[in-house]
Amino acid sequence: MMDLTLYYAPDTCARVTMIALEEAALPYDARLISFVRGDHRADWFRTLNPRGRVPTLVIDGAPLTENMAILHWLAQVRPEAGLLPEASSAFEQARLLADLAWCASGLHPIVTRMRLPHFFCDQPDAAANVRALAEAAMIAEFRTIEARLAAGPWWYGERWSIIDAYINWIWFRVTGCGLDASAFPRLQDHDRRLSDRPSVRKVLDVHAAASRQLAEQGLAVNFDTIASQVSQGKAA
Repeated sequence: MMDLTLYYAPDTCARVTMIALEEAALPYDARLISFVRGDHRADWFRTLNPRGRVPTLVIDGAPLTENMAILHWLAQVRPEAGLLPEASSAFEQARLLADLAWCASGLHPIVTRMRLPHFFCDQPDAAANVRALAEAAMIAEFRTIEARLAAGPWWYGERWSIIDAYINWIWFRVTGCGLDASAFPRLQDHDRRLSDRPSVRKVLDVHAAASRQLAEQGLAVNFDTIASQVSQGKAA
């Protein structure tokens, strides 16, 4: 049996990785990272992930980073879990990778620009413009997803996949910072149905407990503080 350790922080995209591990029924040890405490900058963590990011999945002592790579690896080692559809050709496999890449490098960066525009501009007025442009870009992406969900309840029609979990995390992050959800009824329904999956309920409980733990220790992430640190050149 593989020895798996997942380094995560609550409400980050590591939530998608944790859902994948639960769906794959793979035992793993979850290790909480505190950004406020600076765990991500510590030498021991930088040894595992030089970029200081979560998720980081350590597999039999060897770290694997980047959600796209981790999710693809999990789909390969547990094909029976149905994290991704079975590919019938190299072309179909490439299309699955394209969907993962779109989530990780297409949608995900828009989330960062919406939630932390100061990472991209340290001038308050200009940062507001960064946020507005990012919101417009996300609305365009959601229109595409909304249209696709007309053909079935999930991204791949009748079958759930880890792409749905990634899309849902994107939805959670941007509706949680003010994006109007009312124009996207299918995505709202997608959110409700995904939340009914046992794997998702379990992971949401884990992340909620982690958030409470960090808050009790005075280690909750404050986005206003982060923005201030960025403008002063102090944030990692």
